[in-house]
Amino acid sequence: MEVLLFLAAAVRISVPYALAAMGSALSERGGVICIGLEGIMLAGALGYTVGAYWSGNPWAGVGAALLVGAAMAWLHAEATVRFRADQITSGLGLNLLAAGLTRLVLVQVFHSSSNSARVVGLPQWHLPLVDGLPGVGALLGSPLVLATFALVFLVQRLLFRTVFGLRLRATGERPEAPATLGLSVTRIRFSGVLLCGLLAGLAGAYLASEQHSFTDGMTGGRGYIALAAMIVGKWSPVGAAAACLMFGAAEALQIRLQGSAFPAELLQTLPYVVTMLVLAGFIGRAVAPRAVGVPYDPEER
Repeated sequence: MEVLLFLAAAVRISVPYALAAMGSALSERGGVICIGLEGIMLAGALGYTVGAYWSGNPWAGVGAALLVGAAMAWLHAEATVRFRADQITSGLGLNLLAAGLTRLVLVQVFHSSSNSARVVGLPQWHLPLVDGLPGVGALLGSPLVLATFALVFLVQRLLFRTVFGLRLRATGERPEAPATLGLSVTRIRFSGVLLCGLLAGLAGAYLASEQHSFTDGMTGGRGYIALAAMIVGKWSPVGAAAACLMFGAAEALQIRLQGSAFPAELLQTLPYVVTMLVLAGFIGRAVAPRAVGVPYDPEER
């Protein structure tokens, strides 16, 4: 029973990481680095909170989070793809913009600079056979957890088994190739970045739905860990999700060991230590798409 509870906690914690990491994989496979994942997740969480607060409907909140995530990603795509701005600088700017905008909206809507009012979360589904299992029933009853399971395989198939995925990967490796065939590199890169925004916005919606509110800075560096997971997973949606599960297990272990003889400060570093150790080379060499981070200028062909 303890094992089931631990595994359920690890999966639940890894869901927002996995959604954001899959989005980042799509963006970088198209050649655009998205350091702004943290900001998009934060804005998506606020989008969910405001949407659910005004409508009283959690699905409206999810819709608002998706729209906000796409809008933030569109800003990044405009700056980096259309105007060929530095992708790292644009992503950092996106994070700063999200931090400032969410505080502004928080004050305007909820009259508080730190947290929102309580909002409704997504409903729990009661599935036969697993409903009575400790931890597992609540886990599989969460619509966004089930959606994440499905999305891992759908995004993997989209990237490696469809024409769109082939074009996206070609754009991230050698954008001259799709351009030679008459395809729009700008449009393909925009698509990858916007899909990234949708998935990161959904990750924010999950956080706000689970917490039933928005708290200033509630993403707490999850966007950066998702980026690391994407690299650990070698730019593959399934690999990134597996890496996120490992980080989720480290975080679940840290929570479970609280109150033990281990110093609390040391335990809080556990997920980050795991991240650093894995990135230090325990996974072997990770090779990024060749043209990632490189602006494409058709006039320089």
